[in-house]
Amino acid sequence: MQYTCQSEYKKLEFVVIKTVEKAFINEEKLTNEWSALNYLSKPDLTRAKEEYKAFKSLIAEKVPHISCFPKSDSVTIDSIYCRDASIATDYGMIICNMGKQARAMEPAAQMKYFEANNIPILGTIKAPGTLEGGDVAWLDKNTLAVGHTYRTNSSGIAQLKELLAPYKIEVLVAELPHYKSATDVFHLMSILSPVDKDLAVVYSPLMPISFRNDLLHRGFTLVEVPEQEFESMGCNVLATDARQCIMVAGNPLTENALKKAGCTVYTYKGEEISYKGGGGPTCLTRPIYRTD
Repeated sequence: MQYTCQSEYKKLEFVVIKTVEKAFINEEKLTNEWSALNYLSKPDLTRAKEEYKAFKSLIAEKVPHISCFPKSDSVTIDSIYCRDASIATDYGMIICNMGKQARAMEPAAQMKYFEANNIPILGTIKAPGTLEGGDVAWLDKNTLAVGHTYRTNSSGIAQLKELLAPYKIEVLVAELPHYKSATDVFHLMSILSPVDKDLAVVYSPLMPISFRNDLLHRGFTLVEVPEQEFESMGCNVLATDARQCIMVAGNPLTENALKKAGCTVYTYKGEEISYKGGGGPTCLTRPIYRTD
């Protein structure tokens, strides 16, 4: 069996996560960090553990191999959103440089895990470049979309292109708008989740016209997230296989639209682990290998 890292929608075989126990750790850490990290409110640790247990069980039903990033004293509670510190490619992991300075130590912590588990490293993004994993999404095996945002800057994108150029991978840049503020969590994957080779969940009001047109030109059908389900992360959808989707509960219009498009949809309660910190199921996972 052959595998690829360069997909958002093929069958997920191996994923790395960061559990509540290893990220939130205890009440003292939550109390000290949630406000400065711009959470909506302090997560309830007991309920967060319950939610994460259900989320992990849902992942385990779909994915054969799950591993966990270890506890690290150098990182914050934001490390639960483990997609952001790295990017998976067929040629090794790209270690990011975080645009959110409070998360600056996460890439090094992830690199230590990858090296210990014999997962190759392709390269690292270095200052002044910034790049976060939530700003990139594979449209197909040879095309990586990247959002130019407050978290991912021009230097980071240039370094990404340089790392991928030897492998003839097209890097498609989406120039994203200001939206709320420079401190708000607004990634490319806030408005885009590919769930099959020709199907993507999108929030068009914040999508650049040229980028949206490019998706259509590439043959994507777009599942449109309504305005009332954007803030509740209706657009943040994790595919564990083509048209097999996991999303946060409480987005019935998007869920029904996905089902009409032929998707099977599974939901989890995410009030503590997703809503408060602004990270849905794609944010909570670092996919590594998918069946090619």
